[in-house]
Order: sequence, then C-alpha cells, then structure tokens
Amino acid sequence: MNNKQSLLDMLDQAENQRSARRDFIRMCGGVAAMSGGLSLLSACGDDDNDDDVAVVAPTPTPTTAAIGDADILNFALSLEYLEGNYYSYAVAGAGIATALQTGVGTQGAVVTGSGSGAARAVAFTDPVVAQFAREIAADEIGHITFLRGALGAAAAAQPALNLSGSASVTIGTGTAVGAFTAAARAAGVVGANEVFDPFLNDENFLIGSYLLTDVGVTAYRGSARLLSNKTVLEAAAGILAVEAYHDGVIRSSLYARGLAAPRIFTTIQRISDTRDGLDGPSDLDQGIGTAAEANLVPTDANSLALGRTAEQVLNVVYNNRAAVSQGGFFPAGVNGVIRTSGAN
Repeated sequence: MNNKQSLLDMLDQAENQRSARRDFIRMCGGVAAMSGGLSLLSACGDDDNDDDVAVVAPTPTPTTAAIGDADILNFALSLEYLEGNYYSYAVAGAGIATALQTGVGTQGAVVTGSGSGAARAVAFTDPVVAQFAREIAADEIGHITFLRGALGAAAAAQPALNLSGSASVTIGTGTAVGAFTAAARAAGVVGANEVFDPFLNDENFLIGSYLLTDVGVTAYRGSARLLSNKTVLEAAAGILAVEAYHDGVIRSSLYARGLAAPRIFTTIQRISDTRDGLDGPSDLDQGIGTAAEANLVPTDANSLALGRTAEQVLNVVYNNRAAVSQGGFFPAGVNGVIRTSGAN
C-alpha cells in the first residue's frame, strides 16, 4: 500500500474521534480562551467539591511552580507531537499534517537527518506489526487533534523534533547525534560509534516504539493527580488507556520476538535501566522480563501503573539527568510553561 493511501486511512480513522472531541469542547464551554493565574480549563465541569474524585496512588512531588490544566495538556500535546510524528513517518514516510503543527511558541520541524537512520517509512515484513503501526499512528494523530481542539488558541505549536537514528544531524547551525542513536548508545544497546536506526526493520521499530510509548504512559499517570477539572481528567484518562493499550501490544510483540532472539530481553532491560538512571532514584521503569518470566504489564507493588512527574519525563526525553530545557528528542525544548527537567 502506498504512502498516500496510508495517510488517507489514518485520517479516516481519526475522523471517528472528532465527534467525541466536539462534545468535550462543548462541555468545556470554550474556556480555553480564558486567561489568568487559574487553570485555563477549570471553569467547566462539576468542580464544586472533590469528594467524588477517584483516588490514585501518590507519585513523586514535582518541584515546578503551580500550573493549570491547560499547561498540563500542552505538555501532553508536546509528547503527542513526538509520538505522532514517529508513527506517521514509520507508516507513511512523512510527518503529521502542517495544519496540526501551528500554535503558541516556536514552531519547529522534524529533524530527520541523512543517510542510515534518517526518519522514513519502515519496510514492514510482519503484517501484524504493520497493521498495529498504522492503527497507533491514527490514534496519535487523533490525540493531537483532540488536545489542540480542547486547548483552542492556547494550544502549543509543534516544537523541533529529533527523530533521527543517524550518527550526525544538523540542529540549527550545529550538529548533533540522532536522538534514537544517542539513547541507544547511552544504554549500551549499540557501540559508541554505531547507530540505531528505528526505521530499519520491524524489530528496530518496536524497540523505538518502546522508547517512546512506555514513557507516555508514565507521563499521563504522573500528571493525573495535578488535573483539577473532572472533565479534563476524564479525557486524560481516556488517552492514558489508549497509550497503555499501545504499550501492552509493543511489549507483547517484543516479548514474543525475544523467545526466538533472547538479545531483545537484554536490549529492553538496558533501555529500562538507563531511563531509570535518568529520572532519579525511584524505580519507575521496567523491562519486559525474560524467557522464563514475562513482565508485560509494568506496575508497582499495588499493581498500579507507574507514574513520572513532568520533570522526570523531560529527563528521559531530553536524555539528560540534569536540569536542562532542551536536548534529546526535543533539540530546542518543548513549548509551554512545563519545559525544564529535574536535577537527578
């Protein structure tokens, strides 16, 4: 199937989510246009008391200043830009539509690099992986469209994204290592002078997916306790559920391949350990287990999904355990109030 048809199919699937998005926006009454120190979305929904808010397990207390629901949704939007473009390139060889990239802040392009590791369509050989990639691409485009619609004029623009696995890419007036290769080198998955190309084949694509989607699940889980409006919380829970479904399929697919190629278990564990080193001393990341014992659903001692603060998420996607405002997959940082990682 050609790239044009792939994009059309993704748009068709995204259309199914538009009705729900319109309902959400109507419930919020256009409050995204409001401004001030209060949450941009706090005027909608039933917020007279918190007695019926679902109780969630505590997550690490963030050190950022007080933020509103719109700030949190814009942070989520930045992560969706990253995932949406990754999967869109993987299935169609092109990023998300131009109309979905505009907004508040500096709009950036996708850094694809050149040569081996440059972002491009994956030549899938496994039809199951190919179909899943197409479905997840449509879902991520739906999330971007939904969040942008809910935020209205407050929606953040797509920041510059480094989706390359190349050894060297042009970033502004300088050069850097492709983000996927930098992450793989840091984890010891490849050597110091080798590259990791997530678009090379099915296996690499799944490993690249694990790098991104697993982090997305912990980001939504960690932010849930900060959302003040119940309608917004419900919508975020819906996105979290979809991201968790994605992550479950990715982890299961990698596990099945690991039974025939045990090196995959080692690769995933190294990535997991490296992410855990980036986000601080807490154990917030897990591999997929071993051939003898699977770990397809990463949870805490209470069987709850793991959560990261926004700062910890930025440590991972910036590929830096220091307090910085750019790097890794976001060479110029994310747009919005939440943009600095933690000091670990």
